[in-house]
Amino acid sequence: MVAPHGGRLVQRVAEGAQAESLRSEAARLPVVEASPREAADVALLATGGYSPLEGFMDRETYRSVLHTLHLPDALPWTLPITLSVPEDQARRLGRGSRVRVRAPGLLALVEVEEVYRRDLEEEAEAVFGTTDRAHPGVARLLGESPWTVAGPVWLVERPRGRFADRELDPAQTRELLQRAGWRTVTAFQTRNPIHRAHEYLHKCALETTDGLFLHPLVGETKDDDVPAEVRMRSYEVLLELYYPRDRVVLAAFPAAMRYAGPREAVFHALVRKNYGCTHILIGRDHAGVGGFYEPYAAHRIFDRFDPSRLGITPVFFGEAFYCRRCDSMATDPSCPHPPDVRVNPSGTWVRRLLRSGQLPPPQVMRPEVAQVLRDHFSRGSRELVEQAG
Repeated sequence: MVAPHGGRLVQRVAEGAQAESLRSEAARLPVVEASPREAADVALLATGGYSPLEGFMDRETYRSVLHTLHLPDALPWTLPITLSVPEDQARRLGRGSRVRVRAPGLLALVEVEEVYRRDLEEEAEAVFGTTDRAHPGVARLLGESPWTVAGPVWLVERPRGRFADRELDPAQTRELLQRAGWRTVTAFQTRNPIHRAHEYLHKCALETTDGLFLHPLVGETKDDDVPAEVRMRSYEVLLELYYPRDRVVLAAFPAAMRYAGPREAVFHALVRKNYGCTHILIGRDHAGVGGFYEPYAAHRIFDRFDPSRLGITPVFFGEAFYCRRCDSMATDPSCPHPPDVRVNPSGTWVRRLLRSGQLPPPQVMRPEVAQVLRDHFSRGSRELVEQAG
């Protein structure tokens, strides 16, 4: 099985007597209120999803990632992982202290190794390529305190709820994939409703690797994105009817969406490597938003990394579409026909159609999936009418 990023799967989940001791200590510690993104990061740090990171980044690591897309030891890493604190609290903390990180259902401790101030405008420009607050990632970042604490985490309690049966930690996933005997595994990441273009990419992957790891993101997203519960149900319906069950694993990825385009594409790849994947599908405008990135920037960024240090193989696909003349899903390399006979089932197009009360044609979305989504949008419309009344 592919080794975790950095060679070792980090494990910082407190159990038994250690958990009880930390729980008792936490009651006496200063509290840092975590955002949904930070709370998800705590769990992924502690369970090894972000290996080799053991905690929130110190200044040296943070600046190395911003400006070189690598950790100080030259290992690829593309997104800063930080925990912000109010300035007055930051000034009271010092090396060797501990803080309690709190969010709904979450209890964790951070061993403070450093407290420093970030330049949020600099970070926005480096990570997102813009300081425009119309970008949701920029708007979130510029609303944070610039002060951050760095240090390893200990996870004591974490929220379990919506997707408890689908929330597999990297160690659990690796054990599952090993039992299945899969030597090659392709990961797929999305925050959008699933349609036939996605299915086309999945089944191409199943032709060339032993298994498919469907890992939809269920953490914080934009308000107008389809809720994670609806997206997960659409995956389950599709798997029940159209996929070989013994060759597909569906699990929930608890991270928040950054909308960082190319940098997030590499981040998604490295994290899936920690879950045991050898390949990852990278499509058009991966992790993009609102036209902020060139459509294939998420492909080109991989040229900046030594493949042997990256340790996971990106599988690039162009825009998939339904061609009326071919009467099938296709991409540019396989379809000779002009754009006017192509239907592009983008997430935006699907959402617009469903909000109008229409079902996408079966050539671009399975009817069973479309029904799950239409039910969701119908409920939303009814609730708006009731609120207005």
